[in-house]
Amino acid sequence: MVREPLPLRDLHLPEPVDWWPIAPGWWVLIAAAAAGAAWLLMKYRRQRRESVARRYALKKLRRHEDDYRKHRNAVLLGAQLSALTRRTMLAYADRDDVAGLTGEEWLAFLDRDLGRPLFSEGDGRPLAEWPYRDPAFRADESDVAALVDAVRLRLGTPVGSAA
Repeated sequence: MVREPLPLRDLHLPEPVDWWPIAPGWWVLIAAAAAGAAWLLMKYRRQRRESVARRYALKKLRRHEDDYRKHRNAVLLGAQLSALTRRTMLAYADRDDVAGLTGEEWLAFLDRDLGRPLFSEGDGRPLAEWPYRDPAFRADESDVAALVDAVRLRLGTPVGSAA
């Protein structure tokens, strides 16, 4: 007795699972990753902007120090440091918070995030006084060095960060 082969078909594999459209959970994960990437990008750009302003300001401060060593004019140095500090603070904070400040309010703003009242009560106070002195005014070298150090600390500390 000869048996005939059974009429069996070859194995039939199911269609491969398509990768598109993806499941809703993947959409949530993609949205979270995109939001995180956008947040990191904004943080990086802000840090970079402040870093550029800080580097530029500290470079200009060194130039003003070198100029002072040549001309020994404390009034001119005070005016230069005052303008430099104002421009740098405009880069660190909102224009509305900085632009209209003068006198004691300006010095109090400069003390923000420094941990001590360096400008309103300390070595940085001449920043608000020297630009308006008689051009013949001569400052003590230790006062000049203390003012420059105070300005350097302020320029190196962005507003909104703890020193």
